[in-house]
Amino acid sequence: MATRSTSAAATAANVEPDTPTLTKAELAEALHTRIGFNKRESKDIVETFFAIIAERLIAGEEVRIAGFGQFGVRDKSPRPGRNPRTGELVPIEARRVVTFHASPKLKAALQGDADDGAPSALGPASRWPGPRPPG
Repeated sequence: MATRSTSAAATAANVEPDTPTLTKAELAEALHTRIGFNKRESKDIVETFFAIIAERLIAGEEVRIAGFGQFGVRDKSPRPGRNPRTGELVPIEARRVVTFHASPKLKAALQGDADDGAPSALGPASRWPGPRPPG
């Protein structure tokens, strides 16, 4: 499965421009290839999955995905900030942000604690085809 880089979005998020991203289209293609759903069903499943997560977060609820992690919403208070170019003080308004805490299984998989010969700690779907990040 190919990955792509996003230069404008990556620059805005202070991420290396060559950082590969996983897109909704790639997720839908994986559902089509691995499970056999048709392409339209695969796209609808991916869109619905993310729409449900977004709806719950907007409503202020936590979203827990077993073996993966937990998404939550946190209210941040207003605070003083500083423009890094000019040094000028700029007020930062109160806002809501999404947080993510990885599950112990995901943390263990990221650290390579799972045996290579055994099934993945996250299940069969975690064995994603395509290039792995260096490390």
